[in-house]
Amino acid sequence: MADAFEFADELGPYKIVHVYEPSMDLRATAVVDNVAAGPAIGGLRIAVDVSTRECFRLARAMTLKNAAAGLAHGGGKSVMRADPSMPLADKEARLRCFASALRQLDEYIIGPDMGTNEQCMSWVHDEIGRAVGLPRELGGIPLDELGATGWGVFHATDVAARRLGLSLKGARFVIQGFGSVGMHAARFLADHGAILVAACDSRGSVTDADGLEVAALTELKKAGKSVVDAGIGVVSDDPDAVIDVPCDIWIPAARPDVIDESNVGRLKTKIVAQGANIPLTDSAEIILHERGVLCLPDFIANAGGVICAAVEYAGGGERAAFSAIEEKIRLNTEAMLDISENRRISPRAAAMKLAVERVNTAMSSRRWRVF
Repeated sequence: MADAFEFADELGPYKIVHVYEPSMDLRATAVVDNVAAGPAIGGLRIAVDVSTRECFRLARAMTLKNAAAGLAHGGGKSVMRADPSMPLADKEARLRCFASALRQLDEYIIGPDMGTNEQCMSWVHDEIGRAVGLPRELGGIPLDELGATGWGVFHATDVAARRLGLSLKGARFVIQGFGSVGMHAARFLADHGAILVAACDSRGSVTDADGLEVAALTELKKAGKSVVDAGIGVVSDDPDAVIDVPCDIWIPAARPDVIDESNVGRLKTKIVAQGANIPLTDSAEIILHERGVLCLPDFIANAGGVICAAVEYAGGGERAAFSAIEEKIRLNTEAMLDISENRRISPRAAAMKLAVERVNTAMSSRRWRVF
């Protein structure tokens, strides 16, 4: 177990809660990073290799994301160390147990993330009445089904492309992680004339210089199959093969730290639009910036999901959510790029400045400088 104080800085974390239930081998952690602007919103991730360190990094990304988006919410995250493909009854039991353990942690509103979905959130909501990303039948906005995060990634990418004088029509793009975020980002880009030349999931990758059919790949994924089952293009059992595919736009939409110093040199692109949370290490992002590659930070580009969640929590509907995502992400991407250009700093440094200033403003208004 990590020492909580190794993560502490002027912004947080506010609370770290570890949950262990030996009867079902439940091992989980919740990190509430900062609640100065309001109760924290952040997803619950299930994976076999999650850690407290990763949970804190993701919670901090949510603090920055929510602040940059101008939401009245702080940042939090939770992780459960387990196989997300476990039997449904086992998953329900673990999620209900975990939610019950967080019943008194009312500073944290749980949402879906990797390994969880709207059904999972319905179980959490049934236990503690505090969840977002709910099914429509419970008044939720099914952000994965509608593609809220992908909608935001598309708009951030469009703003960046315009800054570079790059037309989306005919632009070649790659999706690393053709899941709930990647497939929708691909759909919105393809609707504007961009060409998908490579995609991958956990089983492997497929590449076609002439372009892949986004709708066909999406149907495969909805049927529980892999992009490698498309029967077209060049297929590899190595998901990382997409790193080597030349393109204009490269979208990581899977796990953290997929690009680091060991493989960043393989990327040949103009824009990296971060659909996943912390998909690049800091050093890799610095290298790309020095090479002139425009990297859109995760907490700017992929904020569509949490903006949607905040609208849902406030009682809004799908139309209001997608309008808010478009407006906020386009404005924030423009503001970040203006700061970057005017101060000659990286987009991430500019985004950090924007977000931290907003967090500090929220903290200064509190009686106690609560994280």
